[in-house]
Amino acid sequence: MYPALVTDLNKLKHNAQFLKAKCLEHGIEIMAVTKVYCGEPTIAQAMADAGITKLADSRVANLERMAAVKAEKILLRLPMISEAAQVVKYADLSLNSEIETLKALSEAALAQGKKHRVLLMVDLGDLREGVLPENLMGLVEEVLKLSGIEIAGLGVNLTCYGGVMPDAVNLGQLVDLARSVEAKFNLKLEWISGGNSSSLYLLDKGEMPKEINLLRLGEAVVLGRETAFGDVIEGTYTDVFTLEAEIIELKEKDSLPKGTIGMDAFGNHPTFEDKGRMHRAILAIGKQDVNPSALIPHDERLEVIGASSDHLIMDFTLAAADYKVGDVVKFNVEYGALLNLWTSHYIHKRMV
Repeated sequence: MYPALVTDLNKLKHNAQFLKAKCLEHGIEIMAVTKVYCGEPTIAQAMADAGITKLADSRVANLERMAAVKAEKILLRLPMISEAAQVVKYADLSLNSEIETLKALSEAALAQGKKHRVLLMVDLGDLREGVLPENLMGLVEEVLKLSGIEIAGLGVNLTCYGGVMPDAVNLGQLVDLARSVEAKFNLKLEWISGGNSSSLYLLDKGEMPKEINLLRLGEAVVLGRETAFGDVIEGTYTDVFTLEAEIIELKEKDSLPKGTIGMDAFGNHPTFEDKGRMHRAILAIGKQDVNPSALIPHDERLEVIGASSDHLIMDFTLAAADYKVGDVVKFNVEYGALLNLWTSHYIHKRMV
């Protein structure tokens, strides 16, 4: 059945094992981020089989899907107060920055006879989640009053929103804050979490502060790429996932529409390049499933030129003789496309 997203589990396990070993050389453990494949239990189990002991996701529903997989579960997105009981039930640890949410988690943990572990997030300039450094001590003081909460460590998120690069300065600041918390409150923090796949380049440069002992890795595992510069990580596979889509029309047509151009189906005013007559293919997939600009055809002669909700338009001029209606075209995918494809229930998921 098509369109289909095919996952090579052996390649994925290789990437996980390779990155785990690479990080352990620097005293760093990893959380494998599962959100891009929506917590698919088969893949989560493959991660556990590869020796990954921590699985992290942004959605409680995905953690629930993975409940049977024997690994520590972490909620990456700050919890909603309304889901506190579910967070405590399905997450062993969560990332937090708001005292009112922490109070709700404490109450839920006590009601379930548990102690819920948390990483307190610090905003070091990327302007996504996190308490400002000058307010951290006050937050820690309040959290220590909550009998249902245990502070496991501090964390920071970088590059995801503001594009701020992790470096020895901001991660050094995180380490300094952790040491100040330990000294002021007589605590021993288990984890100092120095970000995500964008922090990996610091290992190769020898600039990762030695106190950083936890990273949250998503794209590095699933696509073999660090996210600071978008470079491929040598020794990993970049083709763990392959999109397969079927040709439903293949005809020679003009490259420019005829008539007065108004808005397209998404309210945009499209523009077109005049390439004369071309062999144009339509594939049975569209913007409802994926961002077409994030698809990379295996056949380099093919070019994605646009899409509507359910139709992917491609230029087959250089390869038309090699294809016919009913043939399947294969693509590599960028991270955003992978996220779209897993979320779309119109895409058949196949593991090999």
